Amino acid sequence: MNAFSVTLPSGATWTPTFVAGLDETKCIGCGRCFKVCPRGVLELVGLTEDGERIGIDEDDDDDDEYERKVMTIAHQALCIGCTACSRICPKKCYTHAPAQA
Repeated sequence: MNAFSVTLPSGATWTPTFVAGLDETKCIGCGRCFKVCPRGVLELVGLTEDGERIGIDEDDDDDDEYERKVMTIAHQALCIGCTACSRICPKKCYTHAPAQA
């Protein structure tokens, strides 16, 4: 199968790459990627000591339930291939791949 690509008005070909994975072991939960994502693809969750994911209520200050925060790919199908998340990530947690046509 060929990768999906677009011919730009200049005649150049652009192959968008969409979010394919996120390395949660590298993620520090800073939220930078969440803030730049224009489509709501990402979600911040808490991880317990056992690695169980739990939702985070931003209005609740009780951080005792989770050990640390990490970003997750919550709505991968909404990704438009802009790669803003990976460009702003200080830990380089993201991988992207072209869509198959």
